[in-house]
Amino acid sequence: MAAASGIIEQATEVCSSNGICPKLDVYVWDMDETLILLNSLLKSSYAEAFNGRKDVQKGIEIGRAWENLILQICDDYFFYEKIENYNQPFLDAVVQYDDGRDLSGYDFSQDELGPPHDDANKRKLAYRHRVIAQKYIQGLHSILDHETIKLWDDLYDKTDAYTDRWLSSARAFVMECCGENKDAVSSIASANTSTDITNAKYQHVNVLVTSGSLIPSLVKCLLFRLDKLITHGNVYSSWDVGKHQCFRWIKERFNHPNVRFCVIGDGWEECQAAEIMKWPFVKIDPRPDTAHRFPGLTRSTVRHYFSVVYGSQNNEDDEE
Repeated sequence: MAAASGIIEQATEVCSSNGICPKLDVYVWDMDETLILLNSLLKSSYAEAFNGRKDVQKGIEIGRAWENLILQICDDYFFYEKIENYNQPFLDAVVQYDDGRDLSGYDFSQDELGPPHDDANKRKLAYRHRVIAQKYIQGLHSILDHETIKLWDDLYDKTDAYTDRWLSSARAFVMECCGENKDAVSSIASANTSTDITNAKYQHVNVLVTSGSLIPSLVKCLLFRLDKLITHGNVYSSWDVGKHQCFRWIKERFNHPNVRFCVIGDGWEECQAAEIMKWPFVKIDPRPDTAHRFPGLTRSTVRHYFSVVYGSQNNEDDEE
């Protein structure tokens, strides 16, 4: 996570050199039932909330199709069948065991990853994490065949239509939260990133903290077209450690003199963790005709939550 430290160091240098500290807003997103809909489709709760206006069975079928596609890609391209029982909270969790070996000719099927969970096996896991990070950066179009890409695109469009543009609206909102420098800032934690913030009044970072296990969560980011907005180094799995611990790590990473955090999710755990951290929490409500959903949630609403906790910013509208 050296690049994350890099942008913080840059911001500190700007503060000390000209007395102006760029504001750093960190958006901490939940995934399921927030940026994407999946569990509520599978369990039919999304459709049932519409009181007969949605085809319940169609929603279940869409959810199952996503479930199958996610699992297929996890197993075929992201080593999930072999490392399912070695879940880590983030990809760099075992990076200290990676000796930098050239993996171009490495045979992952023959290295016998398994118990005990000693240094040798942690190194094998670190190798896989490095390859997963590279595949995430390259994107699914570089590894999937044409037929699978078409199936994926059709499923995305079908889901977006069924959910009244939830997926595309959520993605657009995440992009909006990135601000004008979205491409540079969202690349924090990518090893080769450098960001020029000298003249920027605001910086924006999107971080994902999901209760799902890490590898399927990364694959979901790719499939639901969030990978250009949330980098692999900014994806956390709270499966084993809980969301409060993940939030603490995020606070330590973005230890900036003018930082603000905002949590956006639908569950009690992120709400409770945000309360402990004294961060604003925006609760997503997928029921129809509510404002805290997609489409519907606006930047002014989120800015209101920021202002309640951090106070109003006199020039906040300058970032728009």
